[in-house]
Amino acid sequence: MSAHSVTLAATKSETRMADVQEARRVAEEAREKVWSGDSFMKDVFLGNFRMDLLERLSLDEPDRPEFLEFHRKLADFLQNEVDSVQIDATGEYPPEVIRGLAELGAFGMKIPKEYGGLGFTHPEYVRAMELVGAYDGNIVALLSAHQAIGVPQPVRLFGTEEQKKRFLPRCAKGAISAFALTEPAVGSDPARLATTAELSKDGKHYILNGQKLWCTNGTLAELIVVMARNPATKRINCLVVEMDWPGVTVDHRCHFMGLKALANGVISFDNVKVPLNNRIGKDGDGLKVALVTLNTGRLSLPAATSGSAKRYVEVVRKWSNARVQWGIPVGKHEVIAHKNAYILSSAFAMESLAYVVGELADRKDTDIRLEAAAAKEWNTVRGWKLSDETLQVRGGRGYETAASLKARGEPAIGIERLMRDSRINLIFEGSSEIMHLFIAREAVDKHLSVAGDLVDPNASIGKRLAALPKIIAFYAWWYPTRWLRWSLWPSFARYGKLGKHLRYASRASARLARQTFHGMARFGPGLERRQGFLFRIVDIGLEIFALAATVRHARKLQQDGNEAAAQAVDLADFFARQTRRRIDDLFHELWHNDDARATRVGLDLLAGKHTWLERGITPLPYSTEDLRPKTMDEILSEREQRKKEAASEQPAAADELHIAQSR
Repeated sequence: MSAHSVTLAATKSETRMADVQEARRVAEEAREKVWSGDSFMKDVFLGNFRMDLLERLSLDEPDRPEFLEFHRKLADFLQNEVDSVQIDATGEYPPEVIRGLAELGAFGMKIPKEYGGLGFTHPEYVRAMELVGAYDGNIVALLSAHQAIGVPQPVRLFGTEEQKKRFLPRCAKGAISAFALTEPAVGSDPARLATTAELSKDGKHYILNGQKLWCTNGTLAELIVVMARNPATKRINCLVVEMDWPGVTVDHRCHFMGLKALANGVISFDNVKVPLNNRIGKDGDGLKVALVTLNTGRLSLPAATSGSAKRYVEVVRKWSNARVQWGIPVGKHEVIAHKNAYILSSAFAMESLAYVVGELADRKDTDIRLEAAAAKEWNTVRGWKLSDETLQVRGGRGYETAASLKARGEPAIGIERLMRDSRINLIFEGSSEIMHLFIAREAVDKHLSVAGDLVDPNASIGKRLAALPKIIAFYAWWYPTRWLRWSLWPSFARYGKLGKHLRYASRASARLARQTFHGMARFGPGLERRQGFLFRIVDIGLEIFALAATVRHARKLQQDGNEAAAQAVDLADFFARQTRRRIDDLFHELWHNDDARATRVGLDLLAGKHTWLERGITPLPYSTEDLRPKTMDEILSEREQRKKEAASEQPAAADELHIAQSR
């Protein structure tokens, strides 16, 4: 290798390292550094199993007459006015459906009454979205993107009173909104955000330039929230943009494997003048606004997936009784009974998580950043598995479209549509991988506050040594107490046969905290690159949360004397037994795995060492370079080139018109 090549490689390596450090810095600056209240999940990762934080929740069913009336009307509307088969076939929201939802007030469920909305509590919103989730994923996306992450939520949380009065009544009446963060060349790395919002010379406007990708509701929206960087200060701001302003263009409507009506598009901004009073929050607060908005915004998916799961339960119950194979209903065959038990118990757990997090979101003494992310992650992953299992139980009829079933005289149950629609949930509002990274960072927050210098790859030896006294002082007390989980009287005895599962969860929480500490001690500064280890830590925490929420829910039904209490306790017991085995397996895999080998094999693939396996097929007509997303500079350069070409064509067109007129 030449000296020039070595120098070039070193320069690229330094650039990549600088990019990584900048991304870490931006992310750290944006995250909420102070916990605003209690957090069940934060304590779980520290080895404190605070079941009291869940026990203080009432988990009562919403019973306000105003909400119950809306819920009834929404159910009737979905049943009688929404044709999911037609929406899936045409790929469009019928105007009468959008108009009907607006008349119901569905676009203002989370908007306070004083601004024209319905002012629902989070438990009420969860029940409404659960109902929609059981019926149509396209409607879920429309309503969720509008009020959970679109204009209403950031304006409600961070907007001025003037902004609330200006935007919220419009949104409540049905002015659809969208959220624009992702860019063609930028995934979840805010440090690379390239859309710019430069302050005008008179200081009254931002001049917005750039392009945003995958803006849900973007092709229908009147208003859109845009994240853009001020090139002078490098700070990210959150701006409300009117879609009919000059310079705002919908470049392309995207189409997907599911959610066929999703109004998702590529939107470009060409010297768009955005008034200064359309900025939400302070200068530079844009990323913080986005992240905090997503905390409660993520409650839509746990609720909607719970609704889908209940639909799966109904389908397999009816079909497993109706379909006879070898002389008995298929549901009585052990293999199908096992699948149905998994679907049923999972649906109860998904409902439990959705309801628990919904109530936590309304408590001012609770910080739900971890719980919301955990419920979104657990429910969407489990929901995808349930769609697969339900399709398998239905067999060929599960794979056949609802339209085809109807055409040949069978009930039009669109399981394949539900499956296609549900897959995006593992990507929406933060992919599963990003959720794991987010939860992992928050899970080790206390450790980093104590021992951050020890695991900081950029910390000097002197700085690490200086941190040792504080580290020793904390862990000398903390670590031994993660082992002490014994008392003279069995804890959680009031839970009856479910108490043993909570005692297990308490021990698992302490073990999880110890293993996290062991990982920090073993991997040191390299811990952040041990994503296999960190993801298993997160998964254990998620399973503990799901177990605790499900047991708490069953106990609540039992305390209320609910007629289904005995069945709920039985379901919770079955679910907890399966979850405990899952947790045990994850603990084992923390230290007994093939992570290093898998990483090596994956890197060998990138290096081209396995192209031999591609033999026997015709290659794609695209190279690696062809697949590279365009940078914002390239996008803007192409835009300028098109402008020049259009300008050069105008004189010729004018001459031709003049000649034609003279003739």
